[in-house]
Amino acid sequence: MSGSILRLDDVHTDIGQYRVLHGVTLDVPEGGVYVLLGRNGAGKTTTLRTIMGLWRARAGAIVFRHRDITALHTADIARLGIAYVPENMGIFGGLTVEENMRLASATSRFDRTRLGRIQDLFPAIRQFWDKPAWSLSGGQKQMLAISRAIIEPRDLILIDEPTKGLAPSIIRAMIEAFREIARDTTILLVEQNFLFASSLGQGVSVIDDGRIVHDGDMAALAADEALQTRLLSLSMAAHQ
Repeated sequence: MSGSILRLDDVHTDIGQYRVLHGVTLDVPEGGVYVLLGRNGAGKTTTLRTIMGLWRARAGAIVFRHRDITALHTADIARLGIAYVPENMGIFGGLTVEENMRLASATSRFDRTRLGRIQDLFPAIRQFWDKPAWSLSGGQKQMLAISRAIIEPRDLILIDEPTKGLAPSIIRAMIEAFREIARDTTILLVEQNFLFASSLGQGVSVIDDGRIVHDGDMAALAADEALQTRLLSLSMAAHQ
């Protein structure tokens, strides 16, 4: 990893009358997978949505490749090379796999080399190309959501809990796919499955009550159950 691709400086975000982020400072290195952990309701999803401009920061700054993107609209943020895969996947069930992919593409034509690489990573994309997205399994829908995010070259992908509800065999396949994607795209990953997160992440931050309470090396956190318990109120080795 070399340098920082994304930085949040003292970011505060409100949702209605509720103050959710209370000064989040986060430094995401360029290259590989960086993981954001935290208990339910700690502010993980709010952090991702604030980066994407879906919720506005009340204070603080969000900097992507030395450019302040705090006040930009979501579409403009996406054009800079940031993609977002939400927890609900964001696919269109009534459209075919191909139509979903075309909607995510900047033009009506695919880069065939890039599409072939995606179909190799996620064979279901090729297998169900002309089938409606609603007919896919949960794991296949997640593969489609991620495929849509990378159909165009991206510098950074924000991915929110991609393994939620998936079978272990699908999760193992996801690990290999994410490793391949991370060769040329930085991933900021929110994840509850610690086996998945620790298999992929180089660095990690832990958020609690809207504040970052720990930054460090993922391997060090994975090896320290006492630290896991202190930061997350549980042994993450058992939370897979």
